[in-house]
This record gives sequence, C-alpha cells and structure tokens, in this order.
Amino acid sequence: MRALYAPAPGPTSSPPVPMHHPDSPPITADAPWLAPLAGFSDLPFRLLCREHGAAVAVTEMVSAKGLCHDSSGTADLLATTPADAPLVVQLFGSEPQYIERAVGLLLERGFGWFDLNAGCPVRKVVKTGAGAALHNDPDLLVALAGRMAALAGPGRCGVKLRRGWAAGQDNYLELGRRLADAGTAWLALHPRHARQGYSGEADWACLAALARAVDIPVIASGDLFDPEAGARCVRETGVAGVMFARGALYGPSIFARYRALLAGRELPAPAPAELAATIRRHAALAREHLRERHALLQMRTIVPRYVRHMPGARALRARLVQCRTWDELDALVSAFLLDSSPQ
Repeated sequence: MRALYAPAPGPTSSPPVPMHHPDSPPITADAPWLAPLAGFSDLPFRLLCREHGAAVAVTEMVSAKGLCHDSSGTADLLATTPADAPLVVQLFGSEPQYIERAVGLLLERGFGWFDLNAGCPVRKVVKTGAGAALHNDPDLLVALAGRMAALAGPGRCGVKLRRGWAAGQDNYLELGRRLADAGTAWLALHPRHARQGYSGEADWACLAALARAVDIPVIASGDLFDPEAGARCVRETGVAGVMFARGALYGPSIFARYRALLAGRELPAPAPAELAATIRRHAALAREHLRERHALLQMRTIVPRYVRHMPGARALRARLVQCRTWDELDALVSAFLLDSSPQ
C-alpha cells in the first residue's frame, strides 16, 4: 500500500555552507543527493539509496499539467513514506498557471521542497517548451522559478539547469544570477548543452564558474559515475554538493563510498555477497511499494545494472528476461553472485 505522506520542511542537522538557507534541504559536500531519474528514481530506489547514504532524494520529474489534471501515474511518482525524507519534488512544465497550481496542490498534500526542471533534453519534453527548452526563453524560466519560490517560501525551491541549449549558446551564468535574484535557493547544473543529450563529456569548468558567480549553493551533476569522481568534482570546482545519477543506477553503494572518501577513508567496491544483499533488499522494497507484476519486471532490468562489470553479465540478462517468479529471480542471482564467486 502506498503511503502519500511528505514530511514538513524545516532545518536539518547537517552543517550548512555559509550561503545555505535554514529551510533548505541539506546542501553540503558530505550530504550527497540522488538525482531525479525519469523511470528510475521511484520510491523503492530512493529508499534503497537512503539506506546507503543518500542525504536527499529528488522524485522523477512530474508534469505540472498532469498533476493538475490528476493524470494516471502521477500519484505513483509522488508516492512516499516517512523514511523518504528529505524529498524534493521536481516539476516540469512551461505554462505558469499549471506550475502555480501544481505547487499549491503539492503544498496542500504536505510536500515542502521543489525543483524546476530546466535540463531535460528529451524530445517529448522540450517540444512543449519545458525542460531544457526553457534555456531558449530565459524570461519565462526566471518567472516560473520566481513564482515557485514565492509560493513555497524561502529556501524551498531549486532549479536544474544545463549549460545552454547548444554550443555557442551558453547562458547558465546569466540564468544562474537571475534565478538567484528571483529567490531560487539552489542550482543544480549538468554542464552539457541540451543538444548534447548525454554524449561527450560534462565540462566541470562550468560548475566552478557558476559556483563563483552566484551566492546560492551549486550542486554538481554530470559524469559522476563513481565515488572518486564525486570527491574530485567537489575538490576541483568548489561546488556545495553533488548529486549522483547514472552512478547511483550502477549501485547505491556509491553514496557510502563517496562519504567515506570525504572522511579520509576508502571503502572497497561491494563484494558479490554484498551485491546479492543489495539486490534482495531492492526486490523487497519493490514488492512492498509497487504492484507485484511491475516490481518483478523492474527487477529483471535492475539486476544487470548492478552486475554489469562482472563476467557473464550479458548471459545473466538473457536468463533474467525469462524469469516469471521471485524464486526464479533469487535463484539466478544466488547462482551468479554466490554459488560461483569467491567470498
């Protein structure tokens, strides 16, 4: 049964950076975030990442218009529990009336922190003028973010940006300054152009430039595939914090290992037995919070990500597709990770 609960916003115990607003979720180098991941950062995965050290999680992006029209599936994206805190709801849209109404509805339901998606490059999003397409209409982007901040209150709204729409059209610095002036409490930057999608390399120099240009926290995104990359990014750019996206999809242990690096320790990559335990925990959370059939189908695609670096992963993927029961899935995982692997 899904619990539709969100904790009331308020101060956290994490030590803030000087620019940090007391009503913001924790934004410090040692408080890594789980990025919004369409199709992936559902409640079970968020809870799993929190158990491994994620300090804050962001929902999959939620259509403001869909929320206002109570479209099917939106409630699933907002499913949460008391353990799923602090939680930031990411909205996407380009129509002010829907953005305003969506924030109002979410506040009524008890949600307290919000993020405006101005970074998604997917065609079905940008063709509506939303996501990264907002880089092409800076005035609208600033107006939307400012209205969200005014409705939610100080410290409770951020914006996820790209470097710009295309090469030669960088506008993240100008936008960053304007968004800060409009009341945005934090900025998350993926330093690729929207036209790049996820190709090429993220330009971390942009992160450093934005961190110097604004007096609100900047959270880094882009090419943080392992804990070492996260620690190096903080060290080299001066950002306030990091959010892991694809790196978390490859294994939630990235959060604990990243935190250990910042504390001067090094945790090894999970051994086969630890991976098996993580997969079983993910399966248990999926069975608890998702429809049974959907949960099993989801786990058949999740397991290969966790073991992608191991010999035989491709063959395992082919066998997982044939799984029809939880017992079959567990037997395959056990055979792959435990029966034939040194402990």
